[in-house]
Amino acid sequence: MILKKNVGNIDSIIRVVLGTLIVAIGLYYNSYWGFIGLIPVISGAISFCPVYRLLGTSTMNPNLEREN
Repeated sequence: MILKKNVGNIDSIIRVVLGTLIVAIGLYYNSYWGFIGLIPVISGAISFCPVYRLLGTSTMNPNLEREN
């Protein structure tokens, strides 16, 4: 299965930053809820969101599409 990128540059940066913040807060409070922050970090890092695929949407700029 090929994962076609559907997360744009700005969306990817926002996901990684917010995910890292959630993980840091989870570590600070010694809570397992911080692991939820790994989901946006991973989806931002690989530029693929399965929810976007289900909805048939993308935040990629069609003129500046990155290589797979």
